[in-house]
Amino acid sequence: MDLLNKVAVVTGSAHRLGRQIAHSLAEHGCHLMVHFHQAAEEARKTTAELREFGVEAFCIQADLSQRRGILRLFEAVDKEFGRVDVLVNSAAILRPSPLLEVDEEDWDQTISLNLKGAFFCLQAAAQRMKKQGEGSIINISDVIGHKPWNQFPVHSISKIGLEMLTKLAALSLAPNIRVNAIAPGLIMKPQGMDDARWEKLAEQSPARRSGTPTEITQAVIFLLKNDYVNGEILVVDGGLSLT
Repeated sequence: MDLLNKVAVVTGSAHRLGRQIAHSLAEHGCHLMVHFHQAAEEARKTTAELREFGVEAFCIQADLSQRRGILRLFEAVDKEFGRVDVLVNSAAILRPSPLLEVDEEDWDQTISLNLKGAFFCLQAAAQRMKKQGEGSIINISDVIGHKPWNQFPVHSISKIGLEMLTKLAALSLAPNIRVNAIAPGLIMKPQGMDDARWEKLAEQSPARRSGTPTEITQAVIFLLKNDYVNGEILVVDGGLSLT
């Protein structure tokens, strides 16, 4: 896919990794719909930054854990652009809670955003892409879905579900719509984790370091541009999942 003048939707793109992905897409000539839930100030700042690349960019608030929020997002895309060529499902929450302490609220909030929200965003984007005749979708997974961490059981379940969605959708939507996923490793320290714990995890990986957002955005661009890659889960973790 040639990214110049394509329209991209990146969920959770007001800050953190989603913001970095949006920046990279803008650098390659994509017009952007910046999605946020609560980070309104960050979303406005990110949108202004994207416009400096000479592309069109708008932001929209939506709760993607609710179907009406997803409809709100894609109605905004229809209004501003009239099409969508790229969807990056990046919005997610990461809640530490040991297995025996997980309550119904933990479960519902994590699954509703990380899996249900991604599913219906994919569905909404694919419906539009099918009418256009082409499109590409990338789901942001997590190596926690491959290498379970005791502190994040529901997150692990949501991400392995997202990877099955990736494969099912790739098969169902081929050949004109491609669906792939990226499973990052230690890229951005989770909120609430102390620096010592993060540095210890990084040192224990084969790469002996944490990764950078750029290493994820490079993977995003590769998957979008290579039209012969479909249904793949690209692990970008410095070998962490091997240990």
